[in-house]
Amino acid sequence: MTAEASNALPDAVRATRQRASAQVEAIAGELEEDIAMGLLHPRERLVEDVLMERFDAKRHVVRSALTTLETRGAVERRAHVGALVRSFSAQEVRDLYDVRELVETACARAIATPVPGEQIRPVEDAMHEHEQAVARGDRRSALRANIRFHEHLFGLAPNPFLVESVRRHARMASPIRSLTVVNDKLLERSRDEHRAMVVALREGRTDDLVRVCAAHLEPSRDAYLSLLGEL
Repeated sequence: MTAEASNALPDAVRATRQRASAQVEAIAGELEEDIAMGLLHPRERLVEDVLMERFDAKRHVVRSALTTLETRGAVERRAHVGALVRSFSAQEVRDLYDVRELVETACARAIATPVPGEQIRPVEDAMHEHEQAVARGDRRSALRANIRFHEHLFGLAPNPFLVESVRRHARMASPIRSLTVVNDKLLERSRDEHRAMVVALREGRTDDLVRVCAAHLEPSRDAYLSLLGEL
């Protein structure tokens, strides 16, 4: 091996690893979106061979993507079965949403309001994107805009650990939230609640912001509990 080749090897290895890491994240992201859209259902098997063909990816990349989703709480593994979209018992739903309400309302209360125009603009932009997607019936774009809206909203809080907790528990709820994405009335409710949150941010009405954030969690929780016959 020449000196030039030896010196180039670390960069080549680094580039290969970066490409693999990007592919893992892309696959995990698309599967997570499919789960949140209800295209992959709770307890549905995620077969490695099928995913390898779908994404034109090697087995270790697919396994890493599934491990990523398992870490995020959207996928579970069972002995002699493999990876499945996570399912929840009624008590698990209640427990998860109790935690979501705690961290999201705490995060909302921590935001210093009224929020200046330059800081609130990303929240407003995501709100408008969500409204437009709902109006044209584009559920996938609505889902993406909804995620951006909440990331920008809760990102206004000064506590990064609290913000990350909100994000982590929201991701865990992806299989639960899928039941609301296909419901037009609930999408419209979500749109209206986003507007109320933005008004509260602008006008410094922290109590209203906290109240709407708590109410915003109810439809997905209740839809899943209803599906289980527990509501």
